[in-house]
Amino acid sequence: MWHGVLCGLLAGAMWGMVFIVPELLTAFTPLEMACGRYIAYGLIAGALMARRLPALLRRLDRGDVIAMIKHALAGNIVYYMLLALGVKFAGVAATSLIIGVLPISVTLVGQKDHGSVPLRQLMLPLLLVAAGIACINIDVFTHDTGNGAPLADKLLGVLCAAGALLCWTWYSVDNVRYLKRNPHFSSGEWSALYGLSSGLIALAIALAGLALFHAEVTGAGAVASGRDRTLFWIVNALLALGASVIGNHLWNIASRKVPLTLSGQLILFETLFALMYGCIYKQQLPRALEIAAMLLLVAGVTWSMRVHALDDASEAHAG
Repeated sequence: MWHGVLCGLLAGAMWGMVFIVPELLTAFTPLEMACGRYIAYGLIAGALMARRLPALLRRLDRGDVIAMIKHALAGNIVYYMLLALGVKFAGVAATSLIIGVLPISVTLVGQKDHGSVPLRQLMLPLLLVAAGIACINIDVFTHDTGNGAPLADKLLGVLCAAGALLCWTWYSVDNVRYLKRNPHFSSGEWSALYGLSSGLIALAIALAGLALFHAEVTGAGAVASGRDRTLFWIVNALLALGASVIGNHLWNIASRKVPLTLSGQLILFETLFALMYGCIYKQQLPRALEIAAMLLLVAGVTWSMRVHALDDASEAHAG
């Protein structure tokens, strides 16, 4: 289990990089960044598995293909689009508040799975996690005055953010269950297939978007906005390699080694690393509420790991 926790921590370190990319690519839309990242992910995954890919594709059955497509859509493309729409219409504060419920939603949805600790034993750690999430979002509300959007737009944004939360909750739980039910694919193989399917879907969306919005993407207005396409592809390639290829591979390993009630809380490492990277990028120390959130989240996850370790030890002793 502790090996799985370490892999989850490292995956969070990789995923945390995603949050500084919009600061580097301000001239590009969230849809363009999503398509760029996942096209690069698909190319890298395909290159890494080039020799083994024909044999790997022959091993796919109908259920594998359906799961791969559903996970690529829910965990990557649709999730990111809904998240971007939530930010656009409801603002960063409201969207982050809703998405911040993710560790708890995953833990609660996976509560019935084999090896999960009874919820009553996790109540106090989960309260610490909830307090940490509250601190993060209070800080966001305090330092974000909102975008002045009409009420109808804000409600639409809230619905989009809730949809993003549902997408990633479902993906996280279903991916864990699928990997445990289907050991015929290694973590690296499944991650490569996941990357290829995400890349193909992103490419199709990008081509459709280019056909519909050609002038906005390549016209005079796009040129005047100072778009650096070289920087765009370098950043997205690095993000695809770090956050998608390496991060997802580490997460798949963690998913197989820890109970689902714990894997949901390991996602918090992404939040912690995102806060740290943001402070480094802005060259400023974290604010008081950010420090409180970090301490509460670490305490909650550590406590939860301790509960799981004691539960495993008691089961081993009883066996």
